[in-house]
Amino acid sequence: MSELTIWTYDWVPEGPRGFVRDLRLRWACEEAGFPYVVQTIPFAERETNHLELQPFGQVPCLTDGELQLFESGAGLLHLAGKTGCLMPDDAAGRAHTLQWVIAALNSVEMVSVPWWFLTLSGHRDNDLTGWLDKRLEQLEQVFARRDWLVANRFTVADLLMADVLRVPDIRAFGQRAATEAYVTRVTQRPAFHQALADQMAHFRQADSIRR
Repeated sequence: MSELTIWTYDWVPEGPRGFVRDLRLRWACEEAGFPYVVQTIPFAERETNHLELQPFGQVPCLTDGELQLFESGAGLLHLAGKTGCLMPDDAAGRAHTLQWVIAALNSVEMVSVPWWFLTLSGHRDNDLTGWLDKRLEQLEQVFARRDWLVANRFTVADLLMADVLRVPDIRAFGQRAATEAYVTRVTQRPAFHQALADQMAHFRQADSIRR
C-alpha cells in the first residue's frame, strides 16, 4: 500500500481545534487501520502558501503515493474505496453511500457552515436559520427510522454526516432526539476518539513550539 499523507495546518487557534477537517481523513484511516503520516502547511499566509496542493488555499489534502487530492469529501471517498469497512461491496450500497456523502456536503453542510459562521459573528437569528431548521428536521425524520444511513451499518456516509452535525451550536439547535442519538452513536466509535485526540495533540504540540 502506498504511503498515505494527510496535510493540515501547522497550528490553529483554540476555537477551530477538533473541527479542522483533516480530522475526517484521520478518522477514516483509523477506522480502516491505514497507517498515515501528517505533513503541515504554515497557518500564516495559508490562503496562498499551498495553492499547488489546494487551489482554494484550504485543508486538508491527501496524498496516496503519486495521487494527490484536495477536499475532505474526495479524500474520504478515495479512502473508502480502498476498504469494505467504509464502503459496501455491492453496487447499490456504493451508490447509496455516495448519495449520502454528497447530501452531507451539499444539502446540510452548505447551510450549516454559513449559519454557524454568522452565529459566531453575533447574528444568531440570520436569514439561514429557517433553512437550517428545515434541513435538520428533514434529517430528524430519517434518523427516526434508521440507525445508519446505508446498508444497516456504519459507512463513510455516517462518518461525514456525523462530523457535519457534531458542531455544538448545530447540536443545540432545536430538540431532535433521533439526531442527537445518531451523532452520539457515531462519535462514540474508538476511531473517532483516536483521530480527535491525535489532532488535538498535534495543535497542542504546535503551541509549545510557538512559545
